[in-house]
Amino acid sequence: MEVRDQSALRREQADGQSGRPAGRAPKVGLLVTCLVDLFRPSVGFAAVKLLEDAGCEVVVPRQTCCGQPAWNAGDRATTEALAKAMIEAFEGCDYVVGPSGSCTGMMRLHYQELFKDDADWALRAHHLSRRTHELVSFLTDIMGVEKVDAAYQGTVTYHDSCAGLREMGVKAQPRKLLAGVEGLKLAELPEAEVCCGFGGTFCVKYPEISTKMVSDKAGNIQSTGADMLLAGDMGCLMNMAGRLQRLGSTVKVRHVAEVLAGDLSAPPIGESEEKK
Repeated sequence: MEVRDQSALRREQADGQSGRPAGRAPKVGLLVTCLVDLFRPSVGFAAVKLLEDAGCEVVVPRQTCCGQPAWNAGDRATTEALAKAMIEAFEGCDYVVGPSGSCTGMMRLHYQELFKDDADWALRAHHLSRRTHELVSFLTDIMGVEKVDAAYQGTVTYHDSCAGLREMGVKAQPRKLLAGVEGLKLAELPEAEVCCGFGGTFCVKYPEISTKMVSDKAGNIQSTGADMLLAGDMGCLMNMAGRLQRLGSTVKVRHVAEVLAGDLSAPPIGESEEKK
């Protein structure tokens, strides 16, 4: 009850920030993200189901990359062009929610830094920032979701992605909802908060360091005895799935939204339909 009361207070505060009139379903703009769009659409559909089950009206504005790769590479002109397009795309939504701590972190934190010398765009970036949330934290912290209708008969382990953990404060929220999934057991991952070695352009610039980091991560994953690895960012998941497969591991890899939505119809990340 205490948690529900605190969630209601946070939701009221967030509604005030979004300008949403009381009494109607919140209009959520789904930030699809490039990796979900191109490699894992099932995560996007799972996100829509979870948001609609929570009572949201979900829309998917025409959108492109959030600009994070260009931002990390120092390409300010490209980042500004992409950020302006994204700000305009989501201005009609009460909230912007994405199944990625990395992309939502870019929009919440770095757009304001990007436009700090442009008063008009800085204000629009500020309004977007206050309405932007990572998916699972939005469900628990803003919508007050305490349990989902899902089942999984097996043991999972969970990796905390760097941006989700450090920029968006995502740690307890996925564990809270996973605890309510029927049949699911969670085996905590040793060094769960340590980077998997992906880091966007980091893995391209420093492949040897990245490979060592993901190899260590794979060893920790296998030490848990879990049959499935979950996380909330596709970049991390694809990186870890690739390493696990190269090591001959049988651990399946999925986005946490797929398990919470109760839809495992797509093959695990990196696997073919035949192996599913």
